[in-house]
Amino acid sequence: MWRKFCGFLLRSMGWTAVDPPVPEDKCVILGVPHTSGWDFVVSYLYYTSVGGKAHVMIAKEFFWWPLGPILKGLGAIPVDRKNATALVLSVIHAMNSQKVLHLAIAPEGTRKAVKRWKTGFHTIARETGCSVYLGYFDWKTRRVGRGEKFELTDDAKADMKRIQEIYEEMHLVGKHPEGYVTH
Repeated sequence: MWRKFCGFLLRSMGWTAVDPPVPEDKCVILGVPHTSGWDFVVSYLYYTSVGGKAHVMIAKEFFWWPLGPILKGLGAIPVDRKNATALVLSVIHAMNSQKVLHLAIAPEGTRKAVKRWKTGFHTIARETGCSVYLGYFDWKTRRVGRGEKFELTDDAKADMKRIQEIYEEMHLVGKHPEGYVTH
């Protein structure tokens, strides 16, 4: 019932779900471009409507009552953004301790325009052996999907360059276009 309701809401907002959920038990799904808090809403409705359950990292400061239990119910994982190393290690631990976990990550790391994307997702995926998918939400076409699978190498810098090139070729538009830079 919830799945159908999320699909109804997504379509009511004018969005089209493009891909089914990831078939593997564990994965990292990148969410690009991340320019608004609405990106979470769209991606949550999309992934739930196609039968998936994705988790996201959200700053631990948002986990006050009554918002905290709601966020956890929606798949949010509280993280301390002040220590990047501890954040990555805690997510690796969470991935390794769960049988099934689809983790959505915005490689930009913020809703503001940045030239250098964060590579924590690369470390998480390499350390846990999970796949990476190039998820997207395009506010111009109102299409959202988990995207294609990207095979990582040992070279995070080269992988990041190729990932950004793929996203650039997609010509995605964020809710706030000025907040999205691919190179």
